[in-house]
Amino acid sequence: MALLKVKFNQKKRVKLAQGLWLMNWFSVFAGILVFSMGLFLKIELRKRSEVMDNSESHFVPNSLILMGILSCAFNGFAGKICYDSLDPAKFAKWKPLLKPYLALCCVFNMLLFLVALICFLMRGSLDSTLAQGLKNGMKFYRDTDTPGRCFMKKTIDMLQIEFKCCGNNGYKDWFEIQWISNRYLDFSSKEVKDRIKSNVDGRYLVDGVPFSCCNPSSPRPCIQYQVTNNSAHYSYDYQTEELNLWRRGCREALLNYYSGMMSSMGAVIILVWLFEMSVMVGLRLLHTSLESIANPEDPECESEGWVLENSLKDTFKSALENLKKLGKFNQVEAGAEGAEGEEGGKTPAITTVS
Repeated sequence: MALLKVKFNQKKRVKLAQGLWLMNWFSVFAGILVFSMGLFLKIELRKRSEVMDNSESHFVPNSLILMGILSCAFNGFAGKICYDSLDPAKFAKWKPLLKPYLALCCVFNMLLFLVALICFLMRGSLDSTLAQGLKNGMKFYRDTDTPGRCFMKKTIDMLQIEFKCCGNNGYKDWFEIQWISNRYLDFSSKEVKDRIKSNVDGRYLVDGVPFSCCNPSSPRPCIQYQVTNNSAHYSYDYQTEELNLWRRGCREALLNYYSGMMSSMGAVIILVWLFEMSVMVGLRLLHTSLESIANPEDPECESEGWVLENSLKDTFKSALENLKKLGKFNQVEAGAEGAEGEEGGKTPAITTVS
């Protein structure tokens, strides 16, 4: 029994073709939307590429851009088919291409669905990329003369101000690296010498943070040096002064920003995918209803359209049988080639007559 079997007359076929033509052009605009989302996400990721460890995060925007281009191409072509289906003479030239085209549509829709899933599942990969990238970026905060890292200080400062964050996982990350350049240290000072000598690696470590970690909402002037020394400041307790510095790490802030963006894009792509599936089903009904016309010379006669010629169970069984036959055919061919090789390897016996 055919799946979604529908009876059509000429009027219904014309309405279906016209409706599909309109839907395909809506799908073209949806493809432009997907392309634009991919382009926007790529630009946003490139803005912070200096604090990202690798380029794996660009897989999502690249996939969106590709899917957007393919959507425009596929749906533009389908719109042309639907328009020509109103004229039997014009539709005849598309008949041999419809089955391969519908198969490609199935592959495209599967890929589109996978891209939507990836948008929801990229959080883990993005987390590790940001964690390592921010860690490496913070190490070069003081080295403004290092080639390729000249603007790292500005990048980190602007990032912490924009996203209201501090450090990688928190403000205490700055205590573990030397973020003040040696050119601004007075090496004749006893305090500087003692701090450098007390560190195994000879680094100048302080319990302080860059100015960009300061929260402007704090009622008191920002305390960015001797952050954990309560006695160094009047009426101060660093454990309760939550408004003094941003407590959230930049990894968490960026992760939430990009994850929220990709989740929204994934939801939009799911809607586009559902729309594309409905267009594909409609195109299949149009294709089968035109092919099943009993008398092609009488376009007004009734016909039947369906999505699958058999039920889902029978179609699945048939597909499995075809795969098995294909596997057996390949085995037979391999066996035949082996037998030919063995025969070719044998040397014929030569009898000499005296």
